[in-house]
Amino acid sequence: MTTPKGIITSEEAIALDKAFDSRHKLISDSIVGRPDNRSSWWSIEDMEGFIEHAKTQSKELGYDMNGIRVYLGAHADEGKTVGYTTMFMVPTGNASLSEGKVLSAAPGNGDIPGGDGLNGGEEGEPPASNYPQ
Repeated sequence: MTTPKGIITSEEAIALDKAFDSRHKLISDSIVGRPDNRSSWWSIEDMEGFIEHAKTQSKELGYDMNGIRVYLGAHADEGKTVGYTTMFMVPTGNASLSEGKVLSAAPGNGDIPGGDGLNGGEEGEPPASNYPQ
């Protein structure tokens, strides 16, 4: 097995996490009014299941899936409580040339229109925990 692109060391992960501290403080203090969520966790089973689901659905939608994009989001506010930050994933790919579609731009890694996303990862323990937990 080849090493995937973008692998970082735990030291690099700590540096990235630390660089986020000022943003997390601003969000927590100014918007949420309490320590906000900093991470999401998914089981291997859910991740593998999502990848298989996304590959199948992408083909059905006429796309060749080539990756996954991760977005930051926020759960809906409930009353006076601001929702925690969350992360969700969506499939990316290109329109399948075998489906007779004409690409409007050069092939890339755009989000697949109509493709299901994956959310529902568990928050950090506690939500504001830094790396590593």
